[in-house]
Amino acid sequence: MNKMTKASDLLVRSLEAEGVSYIFAVPGEENLDLVESLRTSSIELILTRHEQGAAFMAATYGRLTGKAGVCMATLGPGATNFATPAAYAHLGGMPLIMITGQKPIKKSKQGQFQIIDVVGLFDPICKMSKQIVHGNTIPALVREAFRIAEEERPGAVLLELPEDIAAEDTDAPVLPPHPRHYAVADEAVLEEAVNLIKNAKMPLILIGAGANRREAQRSLRKFVHTSRIPFFNTQMGKGVVDERSELFMGTAALSSGDYLHCAIDRSDLIINIGHDVVEKPPFFMDANGKHVIHINYKSAQVDQVYFPQVEVVGDLARSIERLNEKLGGEVNFDRAYFMRISEDVDIHMKHGMDDSRFPIIPQRIVGDTRKVMGEKDIIALDNGIYKLWFARNYKAYNPNTVLLDNALATMGAGLPSAMMAAMLNPKRRVMAICGDGGFMMNSQEMETAVRLGLNLVVTVLNDGSYGMIRWKQKAAGFDDWGLKYGNPDFVMYAKSYGAVGHRVEKVDDLIPILEKAFEAGGVHLIDVPVDYSENQKVLIDELEQKTCLL
Repeated sequence: MNKMTKASDLLVRSLEAEGVSYIFAVPGEENLDLVESLRTSSIELILTRHEQGAAFMAATYGRLTGKAGVCMATLGPGATNFATPAAYAHLGGMPLIMITGQKPIKKSKQGQFQIIDVVGLFDPICKMSKQIVHGNTIPALVREAFRIAEEERPGAVLLELPEDIAAEDTDAPVLPPHPRHYAVADEAVLEEAVNLIKNAKMPLILIGAGANRREAQRSLRKFVHTSRIPFFNTQMGKGVVDERSELFMGTAALSSGDYLHCAIDRSDLIINIGHDVVEKPPFFMDANGKHVIHINYKSAQVDQVYFPQVEVVGDLARSIERLNEKLGGEVNFDRAYFMRISEDVDIHMKHGMDDSRFPIIPQRIVGDTRKVMGEKDIIALDNGIYKLWFARNYKAYNPNTVLLDNALATMGAGLPSAMMAAMLNPKRRVMAICGDGGFMMNSQEMETAVRLGLNLVVTVLNDGSYGMIRWKQKAAGFDDWGLKYGNPDFVMYAKSYGAVGHRVEKVDDLIPILEKAFEAGGVHLIDVPVDYSENQKVLIDELEQKTCLL
């Protein structure tokens, strides 16, 4: 007979067996048994100031490690605050385990107070949503939760632990994890893909978020450098292959109409590696247009803008390796036009990086940031128009050095995401880049960052408005109305949390302040006045007048 143990202890032991190091949490009274079980465990309980902060940090842990991050909240309002991060992980392909509390299910103490159907609420935005109804089921449910959260395509899982179940005794044993292996794509399909590539006159490689997995990165870099096929990426595929390469055509930050799209439109074959339609489409297909090879862990989700002719489905790294082997070296075709487009894109992306206007235009902010960040240093972007500028203009040299969300595209995730990156990479420079609107949505996590002793720089781009929506309002021909607000004194605000605040007062201040902050260590906030007037000029007017090279 196995020794009896409390169910919350069994849950913690099951989490330890999965290799969990941290649980990010805002606990409630329904979680107290679990909190007590964590007290004597090897797992570090990290309190955040909002459930969103906890879950965004856990999702980013999953994104960077491939192992599911874990967060905890109470029932009712605590659980509902997980909804946005759950969708963030679900759409973004990040493994996440959410554990929420609940009132007793065997005997009611307080009627329906704070009780909603949390499991039902989360079912549409999770890969699995389950209530634990007996202690004996905990090991199997935990093992299944991690399997489902981590297997392709990764995403969010919710487990609800009622307080009476947490307190009961059980004799169930822990189920240890086991390695998972994905099937390899069929040889006939690989041959079909190779024939398409060899017969193409102007092939291009597209790198999406799914290729930004550790096991696929090395194979993909070798594939690009061996085949010599030019490549471009989606926003969430940045850095998988070094963007300083002469084969790099650019990032598809815009869905269409950018300089990069001159190459995409001319191409007769797109080799689409790791991209799915959750992220904005970087090109549009039509029934009589170019061929597309879909290479991913799962088959394509077909819709009106994406319907590939060949699907190479299976282990991504092995599929790429087999393609490389079958191609047998450099693919023979005329690259001259693509190389000219690459040079043209590079010239346009550098425009404005030395501009002396103040408040500072986005291109200068991007250029100055690139100058102070090393090859493996990390920027984590919140959501706003500046994200587009960084995706488009900032060259990434290594995987997961540009963390952004182009799936749910939620505001408020930038700071917690950067905090997690700083925890996992204490020797790298890590910078959160936020608009003033997005920053204030989870700015309370500055206290968490200070308490954790992180080395982190938070750049707040300050225009006193919801800048992207204001820009789109103007582009739609509406009056400039209803989207401006006031901000706190960000320097004093940072100081109130025990961080250091800085304010950029002229264009040449930014680089010295960034260098000073990184060299000093600790948490620093930099208030950067930004001028978004370039949005209309560069991203609309200039692109509407562009002509592709002949």
